[in-house]
Amino acid sequence: MRIPPRSDREPQRLEALREHGILDTDPERSYDDLVEIASYVAETPAALITLVDEDRQWVKAADGVPRSELPREISFCAHQISDPDEMLIVEDAREDPRFENNPLVEDEPHIRFYAGQPLRTEEGHVLGSLCVIDYEPRDLGEDQRTALEALGRQASINLDQRRERQRLEERIETLEDQLEDSGLGRV
Repeated sequence: MRIPPRSDREPQRLEALREHGILDTDPERSYDDLVEIASYVAETPAALITLVDEDRQWVKAADGVPRSELPREISFCAHQISDPDEMLIVEDAREDPRFENNPLVEDEPHIRFYAGQPLRTEEGHVLGSLCVIDYEPRDLGEDQRTALEALGRQASINLDQRRERQRLEERIETLEDQLEDSGLGRV
């Protein structure tokens, strides 16, 4: 098993992840829908939206597997962070030196196939991935790849819109506090 290297931009990527305020949040229907569709399109038993933090991979949404977290060093999605330019496809993890000794491959759940589309912010930081997994070796057809890329873009847009909503809510609260402090009262 190879642990993916961390890029020189890792501090900025982690800062962007924290700015999105999404880690350790409750499930949200928009993300749950995307993984359900991804699993259907890819014809896989599981799909996830994961975010790669400093020492862990945290699951925002999952279909076919529990929503949880795991150490970054065994995360498939952490490899997506280190090579973020395109979809990462692992047809048979037992034959890939990055994963052949990974406990997720050797033990339960016995992952064989993985495809992950990077979740990229407007500023270009990759926060995690929309991924599908299977317990049998396989590949994706061109239409499936295209659909997963589109779903990954939608997940990225959702992340950025969520961040902007939070910023607006914070700004409104600040303005309301300023109005109250000025004696004009709250809106």
